[in-house]
Amino acid sequence: MVACLVVILSGCDQTPSPPTDPQARQATASAQAPVPPPPQVEVQGVIQRDVPVFQEWVGSLDGMVNAQIRAQVTGYLIRRNYEEGQVVKKDQLLYEIDPRTFRTVLDSALSTLAREEALLKTARLDLDRIQRLLPERAVSVRDRDNALGRVAAGEAQILTAKAAIESARLNLNFTQIRSPITGIAGLSTAQLGDLVGPGSANNSALTLVSQVDPIRAYIPISEQDYMRFARKGPEQASPTLELILADGSHFARRGKFYFADRQVDATTGTIKVAALFPNPGNILRPGQFARVRALLRHKRAALLVPQRAVSELQGGYQVAVVNTDATIDIRKVRPAERVDSLWVIDEGLKPGDTVVTEGVQKVRQGQKVLPSPTGADSGKPVQPPTPGNSR
Repeated sequence: MVACLVVILSGCDQTPSPPTDPQARQATASAQAPVPPPPQVEVQGVIQRDVPVFQEWVGSLDGMVNAQIRAQVTGYLIRRNYEEGQVVKKDQLLYEIDPRTFRTVLDSALSTLAREEALLKTARLDLDRIQRLLPERAVSVRDRDNALGRVAAGEAQILTAKAAIESARLNLNFTQIRSPITGIAGLSTAQLGDLVGPGSANNSALTLVSQVDPIRAYIPISEQDYMRFARKGPEQASPTLELILADGSHFARRGKFYFADRQVDATTGTIKVAALFPNPGNILRPGQFARVRALLRHKRAALLVPQRAVSELQGGYQVAVVNTDATIDIRKVRPAERVDSLWVIDEGLKPGDTVVTEGVQKVRQGQKVLPSPTGADSGKPVQPPTPGNSR
């Protein structure tokens, strides 16, 4: 009995030795470690509403008419009669070239005409006298023919003198350079005293006048877009256009398509299209870049989620959806148009779904999470959606 008691007591004092297998030790440690709480993520319900579908292009603005002001005669500038950057009227005087040389040429042409007229008058008087004496055989037929030739030559000289006068008068008028259109005049590239004109070393344009009301917007559209618009009727092929300026503001006036270029650019596969926008007050100027947007259609009952909720992975897109049991379901989606900070999802979601907007990187398929709404109440946990509940 004493021996049995000793054996029993010694067995109770022995403690189990730790396992020697590494996997067993790791399993034991994992069983004893505390389980981490589910991660807290921000969520937002899928938005369902009608969405306008726009198409945007980047365009450049240009004047309806851009007139290069050049000197047509060679001379020295003596006066500039307009303010740079201001509106000038049609036929308004812009520059003056020294007219003295051209006035002298005109006076010389006038004197030549007077001399030729006098010679013609003398030739006609001689012809009349010969015509009277010819029946009396006081003059010969040859004398009459010579008189007729002198009259014809005098008449030709009169025409030449008149043409010289017209040319001299035109050149004198060209010393006053006027605007051919009403528009905004640009910077002057010539200064007073410069030699300008076709015979000068610098025959560039003196300035540029642009008609900017209406103003053109040139946009390159793809060949596919052009064919789609061309196949539609006149009303659908010419939607109302909006202009978004460089500062993000929307121009108050709407535009319309004006014309398409005659050919497609073989290097880019695009065709240049011009649109017209009313521009009262000349706010828009040539050379500006702007986005031209056209409303194509309305997408009914579209599903939208914040853009930050959509992740791109190997060319595909996915979102993390919170199920009714607060578990994560990673779904592949097909996004479509962007609307401000939202993204239209055509496939992969249904009304009533709740997606993760913050913390997408720390969730996995089937993982439990603590959802909280996006925004000011993000610190308050929310209940996951119940089956059949739609927003």
